[in-house]
Amino acid sequence: MFAGRALQFRNMCPGFLLLIAAVLTLAAPPPDISKSEAPGVTVTQNVSYGSAGGTDLQLDVYQPPVAEAGPHPAVVLIHGGGWTSFDKSTMHGMGDFLARHGFVAFAVDYRLFSDGRNRWPAQLDDVQRAVRWVRANGAKYGIHTDRMGAFGHSAGGQLAALLGMLDTRDNSDPALAKYSSRVQAVADASGPTDFTAERNPDGKAFLAHFLGASYDEDPARWREASPAFDVHKGDAPFLIVHGTADEMVPISQSEELYQKLEAAGVPVSFVKLNAGHIFQKPEARRLLAVDTLGFFESYLVDKQ
Repeated sequence: MFAGRALQFRNMCPGFLLLIAAVLTLAAPPPDISKSEAPGVTVTQNVSYGSAGGTDLQLDVYQPPVAEAGPHPAVVLIHGGGWTSFDKSTMHGMGDFLARHGFVAFAVDYRLFSDGRNRWPAQLDDVQRAVRWVRANGAKYGIHTDRMGAFGHSAGGQLAALLGMLDTRDNSDPALAKYSSRVQAVADASGPTDFTAERNPDGKAFLAHFLGASYDEDPARWREASPAFDVHKGDAPFLIVHGTADEMVPISQSEELYQKLEAAGVPVSFVKLNAGHIFQKPEARRLLAVDTLGFFESYLVDKQ
């Protein structure tokens, strides 16, 4: 499944380089959906939002044109890469797009799992910290701190989903203790949602290493990291987008999450696109961006 295929790509250097090139196309602005008349977006790169495990955690800020009055709703953007690769730069296109439509977007880095370092839940702790840091600095960036969303692709989708479901796991930093890490809307693109459904031997081995225990040793840990097992009635509204030809994360993963959210009474929309895992086709990327914008406008923008 998802992890097994990631391992295969890493073991095939030319194929993995092609995958990187394809994923980086997500950084390109979606076609034909920009406000062409709008002034440029202000981008502030490599802002530190904390440190953990010897890693300086950074984010990029995409702010709307200065002339647009705030406060603005905010969206945290979380990159994919199997929890092991890529960075916040792959969220450039979505950050620029959302900022041109009145949002302040924060593309975040988080600790990557490598050689047994930064096992789960380091990644969850980091993105939860990012949300709390954004709230603590809301006045500086002109955001409405009660109108925050999260968008994530692939592994980032799993992390974004948990931001709409779970309270802060590690609240040991007194400077951020009073700020919530929950967001008010989640857009999950191609995210894995149920680790216990993994049947590929390579994938199971990767997840055991990443989570710190095999499923047989600690099934609760696998379920806790799986959004499909963290669904509750009070979760944030969800937009789930998945490609019908996804070769990395089966669409059944999103179908399971959709069914559980719907059964719990959580507002949820499920969009199936004629696309693979990384939405290569321009039309698929356009639809992903348009649906994401419309979703966040519905739940985060004050209509008064």
